[in-house]
Amino acid sequence: MRGLAIRLAPWALIALLLAGWELACRMLEIPVYFLPPPSAIGEAVVQEWPGLVKAAWFTLSKALIALAIASVVAQVLALAVTLSGVLERTVQPIAVVLQVTPVIAIAPLVNIWAGVDHPERALVALASIVAFFPIYSGAVTGLRAADPDLVRLFDLYGAGRLQRLTRLRLPSAVPFLLEGHKVAAGLAIVGAVVAEFVSGSGKVQGLAWKILDAGNRLQTAKMFAALLVLGAMGVALYALLARAERWGLRWWRGR
Repeated sequence: MRGLAIRLAPWALIALLLAGWELACRMLEIPVYFLPPPSAIGEAVVQEWPGLVKAAWFTLSKALIALAIASVVAQVLALAVTLSGVLERTVQPIAVVLQVTPVIAIAPLVNIWAGVDHPERALVALASIVAFFPIYSGAVTGLRAADPDLVRLFDLYGAGRLQRLTRLRLPSAVPFLLEGHKVAAGLAIVGAVVAEFVSGSGKVQGLAWKILDAGNRLQTAKMFAALLVLGAMGVALYALLARAERWGLRWWRGR
C-alpha cells in the first residue's frame, strides 16, 4: 500500500495543479491568448497531433545524431587525454570554454558557417557542442577512478599499458560514462531547440519552429501544446537512458 501511494503521489500532485490552473483561468476569466486553461491545451494537442509528432521527430532525430557524434568525439578525446598529460593541458582550456559559453551566443555564428541552405547542420553542430562536455568530463573522471589497490596489483603483476587500459581503466569508467550520457541527452535536445529558435528558417520544422509560429499568431494554446510534447520527449529520453544506466550498472557490478 505504501509503495502504491508513493507511485501515485506525483500524479496526484500534477492533477491537483492542473485542476487549480483550470479553475483559476475560468474564475478569473483570463484571456486564452494570455494563459490558456489545460483543457484548451489538451484540445490543441489533439488537433495538432500529426504536426507535433512530425516536428518532435525532427528535433529528436537531430538531437540523437548530435549525441552520437558528441559521444564518439568525447570518448576518443578523453582516452587520448588520459594517456598524455601534455594533450590534457592543451585540450582542457578549450573544453572548459565550450562548457561555459552559452550556446545562444554562438548559435548565430554556427548558423552562418553551416549555410542558409543547410540549417539542420547547425542544429546538429550546436547540439553536439552542448552534449560534448558531460560525456568528456565523465570519461576523463572515470578513466582515472580506478581503485588504487587494483592499480598497485597491476603494477605487481607487471601489466602492460594496454592491459591497464582495457582491463582496469575502461571498466572503471563505465558508471561515469553512463551518467555522462544521461545528462548529455537532455542537453542535446536543449541545443537542438536553441538552434531552431536562432535559425529562423522555415526549413527547420521542429518543435521550436512550432512554438515560434504559434507565438507570432498569439495561439498560446498551441505554444503550450508544443512545449508539452517537448517536455514529454525529454522525459521519455531521460527515462530510457536511466533504464539503460541501471542495466549497464548491473552488468558492470556483475563483471
